[in-house]
Amino acid sequence: MKIVNILKKTPLKRFFEKTPQVAVLPLYGVIAPGGNKLRGEHLNLAGLAEQIEAAFKTKHLSAVALAINSPGGSPVQSSLIFDRIRQLADEKEVPVYAFAEDVMASGGYWLGLCADEIYINKNSVVGSIGVVSAGFGFPGLLEKVGVDRRLYSAGENKVKLDPFSPEKDEDIVWLKKIQGDIHDNFKELVKTRRGERLKKRKDKELFSGDVWIGDKAVDLGLVDGIADLR
Repeated sequence: MKIVNILKKTPLKRFFEKTPQVAVLPLYGVIAPGGNKLRGEHLNLAGLAEQIEAAFKTKHLSAVALAINSPGGSPVQSSLIFDRIRQLADEKEVPVYAFAEDVMASGGYWLGLCADEIYINKNSVVGSIGVVSAGFGFPGLLEKVGVDRRLYSAGENKVKLDPFSPEKDEDIVWLKKIQGDIHDNFKELVKTRRGERLKKRKDKELFSGDVWIGDKAVDLGLVDGIADLR
């Protein structure tokens, strides 16, 4: 069996190649919509669609290998990428294998769940199955420098968690509800994709947002073993 990097192998060479092929799909970076030269390229479905299609169109394809190095990011883009890879894998009846490098956490692990089997380095950071939102509040600063904040809206729920207004308890409850719903979706995906390999671990341990490396991740059932793509 021969492993091929779809980004380097020309279409002509792929056409004449007769030995079984493993297409390598690199998934490196933060998962987010957009991306530019200043902010760097992000992982998102729009940017990856062509590469994903090319991977599954590889001549004599026997498997697709995902080379993952991502700390995560957007749950929406993670889900979109996951859905597209799984759709093509099921359609083509081709197995998918994931190989983590430095980190496969949060949305990065969501991408790893695309695979039928997941392998990591003994020092790879894996997990972070949770949801986080971060920001800043500046109402005290505005008052200190003498700036009058003027904000007008139609709709009682139009403005929430405005960084220039005092934080409201009901806004925090609202945000945590959204986070909880996304977390539930993440947990359900992990349970569905990993199945019995989770070895009946307690949800509190697996879904605390913690991370693990190497053998511990294997022991938890989050990954299948220690190995690299080569």
